[in-house]
Amino acid sequence: LATHPENEELQIAYDAALRKLESSQLPKVHPQVILKTFNLADIPENTSVSILSGGQKTRLGLALLLLNEPDVLILDEPTNHLDILMLEWLEEWINKFEGGALIVSHDRTFLDNTVNRILDLDPITHTIKGYRGNYSQYLEQYLHAQEKQLSAYRDQVYEIRHMRQDIARTKRQAYHVEQTTTSREPNPRRYAKKVARKAKSREKKLDRFLNSDERVDKPIQSWQMKLEFQVREHQSQDVLRLENLSVGYPNHNPLIKGLNMYVRSGARIVLTGPNASGKTTLLRTIVGHLEPIAGKIYLGSGIRIGYMAQEQESLPDDLNALETIQSHTPIDETEARSFLHYFLFSGDDVLLPLKNLSSGERSRLELAILVVKGCDFLLLDEPINHLDIPSRSRFEQALSQFNGTVLAVVHDRYFIQRFAGELWILDDSGTLKVNSIRTD
Repeated sequence: LATHPENEELQIAYDAALRKLESSQLPKVHPQVILKTFNLADIPENTSVSILSGGQKTRLGLALLLLNEPDVLILDEPTNHLDILMLEWLEEWINKFEGGALIVSHDRTFLDNTVNRILDLDPITHTIKGYRGNYSQYLEQYLHAQEKQLSAYRDQVYEIRHMRQDIARTKRQAYHVEQTTTSREPNPRRYAKKVARKAKSREKKLDRFLNSDERVDKPIQSWQMKLEFQVREHQSQDVLRLENLSVGYPNHNPLIKGLNMYVRSGARIVLTGPNASGKTTLLRTIVGHLEPIAGKIYLGSGIRIGYMAQEQESLPDDLNALETIQSHTPIDETEARSFLHYFLFSGDDVLLPLKNLSSGERSRLELAILVVKGCDFLLLDEPINHLDIPSRSRFEQALSQFNGTVLAVVHDRYFIQRFAGELWILDDSGTLKVNSIRTD
């Protein structure tokens, strides 16, 4: 640069090197400062990571990222268990991050707000196709391509059918002439042979096309989860009443105090708030897994509760999917296998011990249990965390058609915007605020 100060490329390279040097000489951020940023500073230092909540584990992983000052990010489901405030912080941080990032995520709003390219892994062909833009732009391109391929395939099917009919008609014509004439009539016979050769030529041309790269394949329809909740026709209109309820754990201050709430049949409620503010504790108390610190819980007459736990601890690890479903309903093995097929379990998958299933498979099994039990009041703690996007969409459709009542802890903003009729917002002080939401 000293000998060629006019060289613009050298100047740019010099400025970049200088910025990197200056950043490397900045004082290191103390771990406690980063832990405070992620609301982890109050956790005792000797606390085992294994007993942290899902949200705390995710935030701890993000804190380690900041301490390591990476040049490239590889994030596997970074939004799982994060509250909305932390999600927004993560989005802002990623957008300011100067390096590259490879992110595995099924959070549609998060992808809309952070990425500029989507790599779509096809589960059938095991190939990857790239799309420019965020998730919504990818979805528009993907659906357009699928519609275009389907239209071209239908046109091709029509053309192939027409060609085969023409070949068959030409063959019949040649055969008829040959059968109705004799060797004493050479002209018709020559014509018949010419027609037969024409049919054979068309047949070869069709075969070449069917085996060529020009052929349009039928769009593959991936096997998707079939989810239909069944609810009894006659339900109590009074589903739940919380009277001066305080929840928490023995020998600790209540997480939520003096809660008075009333839930009627058909309500669509989303409970949201900061991590560790008591959302899961409230659900576990309503279900009966925890005793209230104070106050009363009243359930409507005959109400059947279905509970889906965030950490999936309600599933028995020593059983398999087949045994689990049969423990909830009196059906034989054939019926149980057919039912589990709707939830993407096939063949010997149903015989695998639950401890060997992935988080997504365990989530689908929990949904299967809710369906088979015929519950009319669903308490769902982060129900879509481990579901892929097609399964999330199918779950959302099923819930929209569900005639019962739903109280769900969810931080997926895409889901909230499309599902919630009422928003319960919990703050760090244990206070609950209710917002009604107008849904389309």
